[in-house]
Amino acid sequence: MGTPEFAVPILKGLAQGGYNIAGVYTQPDEPAGRGRKVVPSPVKKAALSIGLNVRQPVSLKQKEEVERLRELGPGLVVVAAYAQILPKAVLDVPPRGCLNIHPSLLPRHRGPSPVAAAIRAGDKVTGVSVMLMDERMDTGPVLAQKRLPLLDWDTTGSLTEKLADLGAQLLMDTLPLWLEAKVEPQPQDEANATYSGLIRKEDGRMDWTRSALELWRQVRAFQPWPGCYTTWRSRLLKIIECVPLAGSGKAGEVRQLDPNQEAPIGMVTGDGVLGLLKLQLEGKRIVTADEFLRGHQEFVGSVLPS
Repeated sequence: MGTPEFAVPILKGLAQGGYNIAGVYTQPDEPAGRGRKVVPSPVKKAALSIGLNVRQPVSLKQKEEVERLRELGPGLVVVAAYAQILPKAVLDVPPRGCLNIHPSLLPRHRGPSPVAAAIRAGDKVTGVSVMLMDERMDTGPVLAQKRLPLLDWDTTGSLTEKLADLGAQLLMDTLPLWLEAKVEPQPQDEANATYSGLIRKEDGRMDWTRSALELWRQVRAFQPWPGCYTTWRSRLLKIIECVPLAGSGKAGEVRQLDPNQEAPIGMVTGDGVLGLLKLQLEGKRIVTADEFLRGHQEFVGSVLPS
């Protein structure tokens, strides 16, 4: 059971590992892109490409959907970013339970946005957990974990890709032990639990009264979605890549920086300066800050809204 790109290496790992995959559950096809064309999920595409049976129920709460799952006779259910909370009736179907691959070191960053949460928190290390699911979200006992350094240039996009591969590898290492009853699930320490919430499009708005360090983490955490943005001359201006620098002044003011600095343009923040490296003005392509400055010299000296 899975939906986005994160789940694809895990599905492929199971298929290549010789496991008999009775069925693949994923979310219903949804409109995407400018044309709002209905497209299948990455997991559906991957499953169909290797000839697997795909099911796309809107919900698993209906009794008939639980029965359909039971008819498949799964010995075990593997879940990776499925985007549905499994009811107890579903959890009770497979004799060896439901295992979830979660992209954080549980109990840290439970919830729907753990990768972005780790970046925004400034974590130096993250990782993946394989856990035995219970009725609550990400609270079940942990079978195995694997750590991964969180690098300064990691974004949610790049880090999710690395964690997906790591999760697939950890599952392949753990699954034989679990099926042979050679691993003991360990309860999570509730005292150390933290939660990540759903990310909304409006969360990408830049507030220049915050620190350069916070804003730098925000840009990386919300790349590629929802992206971070401000406005200039009533047009949307996306901040694609940036770096935190020392400095002070009026929050929101645009400055041209010393040529020896990492970035040619700086945004004064509540604490420090956010050096801009790549930008995208509404209706235009992504450009380097140097390119943007050559075409918009009047940008320097502007004061952008928070």
